[in-house]
Amino acid sequence: MDNGDYDFIIIGSGAGGGTLAYHLAPSGKKILLLERGPFVPREKENWNSLEVNARGRYNTKELWRNADGTELHPHTNYYVGGNTKFYGAALFRLRERDFGEIKHYGGTSPAWPISYDELEPYYTEAERIYHVHGAVGEDPTEPHRSGPFPYPAISHEPRIQQLSDDFALHGLKPFHTPLGVMLDEKNPQKSPCIRCNTCDGFPCLVNAKADAHICCVVPALRHDNVTLLTDTKVTRLETDGSGREVTAVHVERNGAKESYSAKFVIVSGGAINSAALLLRSANDKHPNGLANGSDVVGRHYMGHVNSVLMALSKCPNPTVFQKTLSVNDFYFSSPEWEFPMGHISFVGKLDGDTLKAGAPKVAPKWTLDLMGKHSLDFWLTSEDLPDPTNRVTVNRDGEIVLQYKPNNEEGHKRLIKKLESLMQQQTKCSVHGHECHEGLFARNLYLGQRIPLAGVAHQNGTIRFGNDPKTSALDRNCKAHELDNLYVVDAGFFCSSGAVNPGLTIIANALRVGDHLLERMHARHPESEAMAVA
Repeated sequence: MDNGDYDFIIIGSGAGGGTLAYHLAPSGKKILLLERGPFVPREKENWNSLEVNARGRYNTKELWRNADGTELHPHTNYYVGGNTKFYGAALFRLRERDFGEIKHYGGTSPAWPISYDELEPYYTEAERIYHVHGAVGEDPTEPHRSGPFPYPAISHEPRIQQLSDDFALHGLKPFHTPLGVMLDEKNPQKSPCIRCNTCDGFPCLVNAKADAHICCVVPALRHDNVTLLTDTKVTRLETDGSGREVTAVHVERNGAKESYSAKFVIVSGGAINSAALLLRSANDKHPNGLANGSDVVGRHYMGHVNSVLMALSKCPNPTVFQKTLSVNDFYFSSPEWEFPMGHISFVGKLDGDTLKAGAPKVAPKWTLDLMGKHSLDFWLTSEDLPDPTNRVTVNRDGEIVLQYKPNNEEGHKRLIKKLESLMQQQTKCSVHGHECHEGLFARNLYLGQRIPLAGVAHQNGTIRFGNDPKTSALDRNCKAHELDNLYVVDAGFFCSSGAVNPGLTIIANALRVGDHLLERMHARHPESEAMAVA
């Protein structure tokens, strides 16, 4: 194996790393993409709810620790494409105001060192690469855009359309969730996506979900200058004597220890693992961890305040692909309250097998099956705030320790109450009248999951970027302040979490950092030239 003379080594092949590899590939520069996991096996179990949800077939078996030393089973996946293989493909832009300082009931969400306008062209490019469907002008908090969505919004099935109409009757502005799936509703015979009920949380057996593997890694590998190594876990980054340059990337691969080197090293293992890697790479020049003179690496961990809520009704909900509707009327302040509450949308349709994973052992199976057939399954997200004591550390045994205390919860509680009152005002059901809505049930999504609520899917904030090296680890281009050739492109760079899924922002930022890296290499990206001319 050729272990030297790469231009770029990218660690992690998910939303950040996979996208960056795709963006750099046409430059002809020599790129090594390292992924600690394998490809997701293509097998019927991809779409088996019992296997995926109740048995956690694709979950990592890796153990982390809580602050008190007890075992933590992270709900995360190590595969080519990273967690995008399993995400629900809701691809939102952060709102313009999310880039500035926002006052919350529980504190202040800090400003970013870049503006929405700087990221806007990259959001546009990200939506094209990831096949995002949506409709401009529906979302009341939508930031300005330089162009339309690349694909039309995905239609609501009848029960969701009815709910959307009801919300609109109550003065809300429900909108179509921007989704990255390869669905062609006008030509179903030619459509890769079959609009099934095993999308959110499942790998796509027909490769029709717009994930980093399909949209970015596969096309990047068509270039001879790109090499992918799977089952290759990076253990440590080594620097030269000055501490200013990463000179070796140490890995474990197929039981053997190897090392590789490149002009630039880009870390994108997810906010938790990337912080852990920098901490494990401490040396004489970086005693607190690589790039950690500011002591912020691993700190300010955020993952959103998330709830899954099932609204049960006497009438069944026959919806197959449920994740098409969102409400952002309470994203910022609203007539009800002067502070942000958050975002309301849906998860994929829950069924008895999925519910079993988060249900008491005594619950009889048929009630869970029945609940699954009669529920609308909401996903509520509110912003959590960066707190230096919410942090990732590494213990003496090298294990990841995650310490997290939820904050800014008042807005989330109000958002739940708001949804409850909206559901009670639903249009009279033709069969059951106003008695159709039976109530809202909270569900802890993952069995044995000790992280509050929904685990680490939205992990961010652990290697924040900023203009001041005293208070941030990375500069505005996501380069480590203290090193000349080290970058981070997963959600670790976030200063605040916003209240929409981080996926599209990670992707757009990877494209932005990619342009910066090509400039440093005096290489231009063919598409960037076209963008500059346009």
